[in-house]
Amino acid sequence: MKQCPNIEYKLEESFAFVAGRTALAMSRIMEQKFREAGYEITSEQWSVLVKLWETDGKTQQELCCGTNKDKPSITRLIDNLEKSNLVVRIPDKDDRRINLIYLTTKGKQMKEALMDIALETYKAALDDIEDENVLIARDVLIKVFNNIIK
Repeated sequence: MKQCPNIEYKLEESFAFVAGRTALAMSRIMEQKFREAGYEITSEQWSVLVKLWETDGKTQQELCCGTNKDKPSITRLIDNLEKSNLVVRIPDKDDRRINLIYLTTKGKQMKEALMDIALETYKAALDDIEDENVLIARDVLIKVFNNIIK
């Protein structure tokens, strides 16, 4: 088993803490930029919208898996997106116990603006970092995630 590279453990320098702090900061900045552009969307809601922009008409379970959220969280997110008239629940034709989540016209129309804001945010965050290092960092985080969920 690999040992932590630091002899003395410092929370603020630990891998998990740095990764979490970075993810939280990215979410906060992106939400701020969404608000500044006139969109009252959280980063969690944005992740659901992204999955629906990829393929509209997903089940809540598919959205759970695609966004790495639990069922209660997805239900809350969909409820709020529905209140904002961005998505609608439609019962599945074959199994009425299952709702399919579809984007409304308003939800579809937000795609370009929100994606531009998100990409702008990511670009600023990755400024002065070589592409190779970005790919290495991403691959390391994917491996860490996969190790955790084994």
